[in-house]
Amino acid sequence: MSPRGERQLRSTVCSVARRLALAGVWACLLPLAGCPYYAAPPGTVVMTPASYDRSFAAAAGAMRDEGLAITVQDPGTGMIAGTLDGGTVTANVYQQSDGSVVVKFDTADARDPTLIHRVVSRYDRRMGR
Repeated sequence: MSPRGERQLRSTVCSVARRLALAGVWACLLPLAGCPYYAAPPGTVVMTPASYDRSFAAAAGAMRDEGLAITVQDPGTGMIAGTLDGGTVTANVYQQSDGSVVVKFDTADARDPTLIHRVVSRYDRRMGR
């Protein structure tokens, strides 16, 4: 075989090998196109609305979790009061006209300035936030 014929044969073999390699890559990648992953759209968190009873129980439980002795717990008025080391923490729970529930914590004469923050943090955990 002449040198020119050998070069032409090598060129043809390389061309066929490249085509086969390219076809193999496409054969491997093509099935992946049929497996899409649909992620949930951002910002779609479904939470159940807080009920009055659940919020009231969570507020009272949060106060107990932080060691407050509950002195007043009246679901009718939404008032919860507790004492710890001479300080008083109150929670007022009320339902708005649109059905949402509002809980407000307040403190008086608390010797521990972080107490109210810990109670609110416990309340948030109990409410799943």
